[in-house]
Amino acid sequence: MRNPKDFFKPLAAGAPAPVREIPFRPSRMIHFFDPSNEKMAAKVPDIAKKVDIILGNLEDAIKAENKEAARLGLVKIAQSTDFGETQLWTRINSLDSPWVLDDLITLVTEIGDKLDVIMVPKVEDASDIHYVDRLLAQLEARAGITKPILVHAILETAAGVANIEEICAASPRMQGLSLGPADLAANRRMKTTRVGGGHPGYLVRQDPIDGEIESDRAIYQQDLWHYTIARMVDACVANGIFAFYGPFGDIKDTVACEDQFRNAFLLGCVGAWSLHPVQIDIAKKVFSPDPKDVAHALHVIEKMGDGTGAVMIDGKMEDDASVKQCHVMVDLAKQLSARDEDVAELYRAVGLEV
Repeated sequence: MRNPKDFFKPLAAGAPAPVREIPFRPSRMIHFFDPSNEKMAAKVPDIAKKVDIILGNLEDAIKAENKEAARLGLVKIAQSTDFGETQLWTRINSLDSPWVLDDLITLVTEIGDKLDVIMVPKVEDASDIHYVDRLLAQLEARAGITKPILVHAILETAAGVANIEEICAASPRMQGLSLGPADLAANRRMKTTRVGGGHPGYLVRQDPIDGEIESDRAIYQQDLWHYTIARMVDACVANGIFAFYGPFGDIKDTVACEDQFRNAFLLGCVGAWSLHPVQIDIAKKVFSPDPKDVAHALHVIEKMGDGTGAVMIDGKMEDDASVKQCHVMVDLAKQLSARDEDVAELYRAVGLEV
């Protein structure tokens, strides 16, 4: 174990100093694209203007014969595109694959100055992060990168969930975690073939009415991912990093997608993956606080004054904990307003100064 006083020292001579705090940037959606698909790649400059994060995918969904084309395609896109305030991420191949070393060497040395975050799939413990951490430092030093590239891990195995706290604390580079529901379901031997979302068989049923078990009894579908998302949020917040919901695979079911994203938002996630342009607007809607909630938060903050004590506002007891909750909502609204003029207009209408 490294001595705590050495935690923020560069892991290679000439590498940039590690960050001491992960800054919050609007991250409502991580929009995936295939850099080997020329038709899709041509749309990147326009899509980048609409999203908070755009991610060149090199791993799953990229055929083995297209891996090199995807890597080189991402380099070309990054070199020729001005992303403005939009973050550029990539998902590299898994650490046990034959492609990952070339992914890291090529991307860091060719476009490391443009990459904000590298997403690492199937992380199982801190040693996976330590490996990437050291290699990134060596490559940053070689390429003369002045700003450290951050690391984002995907929870896709039971071991990763079991070791979640040590993963979050493994490196100053850690930016956050995403839930990978499909691989995690397979690894856990869960009996679902869906990519995220619920399952009609995972339910609770109303108790019998007057003892009649065959009577009509309401059923309530449950969330397969509630435990994992909640644990992920706690681990991330405890380590000053950010939690994201991952993919929702049923592109056509926009209603259920919105529900799943909202569950994650309410539990503390800052964003979710978008696999198709239709999910961009869903994520933007869900991970931007409702203007009515912002208006209520502003009202409570105004009535509470210095934030101490307890008062009755509109028939509800509000105290210092209420003000803290309200500041979370208002602060997020302000941060998103600085990024998104459409959202800023909605919040101005309810009295937020942006």
